[in-house]
Order: sequence, then structure tokens, then C-alpha cells
Amino acid sequence: MIVLVHDFNKVIKIEGIHENEHKIVTHKSSMATMIYELASYYPEEIIVWCNESAYSILNRDFIEKAFPHNRYIYSYNPSGNFFPDVIGYIEESPFININKEVRYPTWQMSSVVGAIKASTVLLTDRKYWETSDNLDFVLNSIAKLYQPLGMFCYSEPQLIIDFKNHVTYPTATIKELFYFTSQQYKWVWKHFLLLCLVIYEKRLPLLPWFFSIFKSIQKKQIADLNFESYEPVINWETETIDVIIPTIGRKAYLYDVLKDLSVQTHLPKNVIIVEQNPVQDSESELDYIHNEVWPFQIKHIFTHQTGACQARNKALDLLESNWCFFADDDIRFEKDLISLTVSNSNSLDIKVANLSCLRKHDKKTLNSIFQWMVFGSGCSIVKNEVLKGLNFNLSYEFGFGEDADFGMQIRNKGYDVIYLPEPAILHLKAPMGGFRTKPKFDWHKEPIAPKPSPTVMLFALLHKTNQQLLGYKTILFFKYYKVQSIKNPLAYYKMFQKQWQISIKWAKILQRKNEI
Repeated sequence: MIVLVHDFNKVIKIEGIHENEHKIVTHKSSMATMIYELASYYPEEIIVWCNESAYSILNRDFIEKAFPHNRYIYSYNPSGNFFPDVIGYIEESPFININKEVRYPTWQMSSVVGAIKASTVLLTDRKYWETSDNLDFVLNSIAKLYQPLGMFCYSEPQLIIDFKNHVTYPTATIKELFYFTSQQYKWVWKHFLLLCLVIYEKRLPLLPWFFSIFKSIQKKQIADLNFESYEPVINWETETIDVIIPTIGRKAYLYDVLKDLSVQTHLPKNVIIVEQNPVQDSESELDYIHNEVWPFQIKHIFTHQTGACQARNKALDLLESNWCFFADDDIRFEKDLISLTVSNSNSLDIKVANLSCLRKHDKKTLNSIFQWMVFGSGCSIVKNEVLKGLNFNLSYEFGFGEDADFGMQIRNKGYDVIYLPEPAILHLKAPMGGFRTKPKFDWHKEPIAPKPSPTVMLFALLHKTNQQLLGYKTILFFKYYKVQSIKNPLAYYKMFQKQWQISIKWAKILQRKNEI
């Protein structure tokens, strides 16, 4: 382990290297360049950076064990982030609203304390380490560039032990904010950021905005990074798995799913089917559950209560195994889906795998392993330890957002959602079963329809920053204008404001109902 200690402006000392290399490295113009130089000299080491205030409480034991492979970059700032909250205006991902109490996936890195393997540094392009003399700016740039290519980026409180010092940490200038926006986002976002600053912050930073127009950099087009392989010994007897399938009116499609499960090279222990039929006095139509012999136990729940959230919650209560496969009732997959996913998850040291799930003629565009922004409740395999204490929020029942909300529950518990392009699932997108009716919500009685849907608003209120919420509102305002009938801009603005407030009203009602 090599530790680079700094005071935010300059390197104070470098622990763990030879004197000759120390002289060469410290002659470099910036701390970020020094990190790359250290990696070049010591490609097998872990490179650590920390402010002098964190040096004595550096959790060295954790850092030594934190790299089963070299996809990781960790950092931690206990009290804030380098970029101000206004970055939320231009990014709606879950990587903005960081939970500082747990390991949390985010590209927002910090110079306060952090660690990365030297071999990971050398996978990146040196020019990105030379874009600024500000270490915070460079670390954020590196993580933002390479996170979509498979680098696992985390805010990790375990890097330090019992941090109590009060230190003024560096924050980005408005110039650096616009430079970063120009560097990392499509051209339109720098203009959108300026608009939001004017509307919501009453600021007009014209010069930073203007100069950022000329500051974009050419990103390397890389399909995937050549990360290290990690092959743990897997005890397949302990890697048991249960399958959860909610279903309603899709008897034939569900049968095919069960057949695919029955020929898996690693068989499920239990398949938990929650069959819904709202018709009173009706009975199960799934006769093949009992008429055929299956190589796993089928736990069958029949209920007249409909709704995917409550169905999955009933199934979660019956989990027994080490893993859980959240499956839809209209998917098809190969016989090695479970074994490959469990094997890949162990190799990546991950506990939540979200699989590619496309229709037959959909073009697959995501071909890299990376930190996923969503969660698919019909195509994910999750460690049981992650699921303890979690439930699908019933406030989203029959609406939108329960998958995304469940993913946020996972992240706020200290776990991550990783997208795996292989093995893939085929989604048949079967027609709705015959027992479904269009749900009627209380807000349908409103004289003005809420915009957006109250369940979408609920997710935003629960999991987004205020700036993310306002950024989403602004985008929705412009997008919706094209498709609605009011063409007078002032009249449209007044109507949109009313619809927005009605949506907030009902989102809060949904939230209160679920808390009772």
C-alpha cells in the first residue's frame, strides 16, 4: 500500500515508496499526475490518498481487503461533496443523493480519503489525470468517465475510523462546475444548467458558461476495460436459490417459465408463485403445479388481491435460500442462466445482479458490466441477506416506480445494483391476463389531472434532491408542451403549475397511507 498524504494544495509525504521514486514523483505538477506516476512505478500496489486530517484514522485493514479485483475506486467525504447540489439539475441518476452512512455507489469522488489499485489507474487514459491541478476535479472526472465502462465507484465510510475532525473541504467553483458539465455531458446540458441557475438560484454566471463551450474533451470510445478476473471457489450446495413469480391470467406463459427452471444446470430449491385472480369464489387455474412432477418445491399462493407489490411481498416472506431470482411470468431463458449468474456474481463479489431482459427484436446496446441506475423486479438475482427487512412499497401499487424504489432501498442499505449483459433473458411481453382491469385512483376525480403521475412524484420526493426534482420539473415542462393542447405559453405555465401541485398533494397522501 502506498499512501499519498496532502493538505489539499500539495503533497506532504508519500508513505511506502523508495527515496529515488519519491523525488521523481513529487516533481510532478499535480497530485493527480503523481497518482498516475506512482501506479506506473508500482503496478501491483494499492494507491491511497488522504488529507492530513484523516491520516491517523486511515482504516488500513479495510483497504487491504477491499479489492478482490481491480474494478473499484473508493473515496469518502464525511460532510459533503466536491460539486455543489446544483449538479442535480442536470443529472437524475441515483448517484447524486449519497447516503453517507453506508457504502454507496456514486461517481462523486473526494480527495479527503480514497483508494484505487494501481492496475486500475493504468487501465485509464493518462490524459484524464492531467485535465486539472485539482485532485477532486480529476477524481470526479475519472469516475464519471469510467463508471459506465465497468469501474465500480463508491462513497465508502469504512475508509476511515471515527472521523471527528472539523476540516474545511474543497468545493468546486462555478467555473469548474461548467467545465465538468461541458466535459462529461452532452452539449445541451451546460445551457440547461445555466437556465436552472437563473430560474431557481437567481444567478447568471455568463462567463463560466461561455468559456465552458470551448472546454469539452474528446472521450475515448472504449467498449469495455480489461479488468482482472477473480475466481472464487464456489460451494454449490450452499448457493441455493428461490424463485419469485407473481402471475395473473398467464397460465401458458408461466408453464414455459417453470419448464425453463426445471432444466437449469443449478436447480432452484423453491419456486414461489403468487397467483392473483380478483374474481371472488374463483379457484386456481394452475393445475399443472399438482399434475406434473417438478424438480423443485413449488410454494403456491392463491389470492383475490391483485397488485405486483403485495404479491412480491407475500413471496419475500417465504424465502429460504441464499439467493432469490425475481422473475416475470412471461420470460424465457437458457438452462445455464442461474448457474452463470451466481458464478458471475461471485466472481465480481456482488450481491445484486440485474440481467439483460429484452424483447426478441430489441437491439442490445448495453454490453458492459456496470453500476446500474435502476432495478428490474422481473430479471434480477439477489442475495437473501440484501432482502432482509425490505419490501416493495405499496404506495406504488398499480402505478410506476416500485422497481426503482426497491433499488433505492437496496442502495441505502449499503449494497449496489450491477448490470450483467450475460446471460440474457428473453422478454415475451405477453398480452395482459384476462382478469386485469384498469385501476381507478382517487386523483382521477380531480378536475385537473396531476402531472406527473403521483407515484412518479412520490419516488422523486423520497429519493431525489431538491435540485433533481426541479430539474425534472423543468424538463417535463418543455417536453409536455409539445403534446398538450394549450399553446399560449402563459396559460400553459399556469396549468402546469396546478398539475404539478396536485401531483405533489397526492404523492404525499400516498406516502402517509403507507406509513399508517
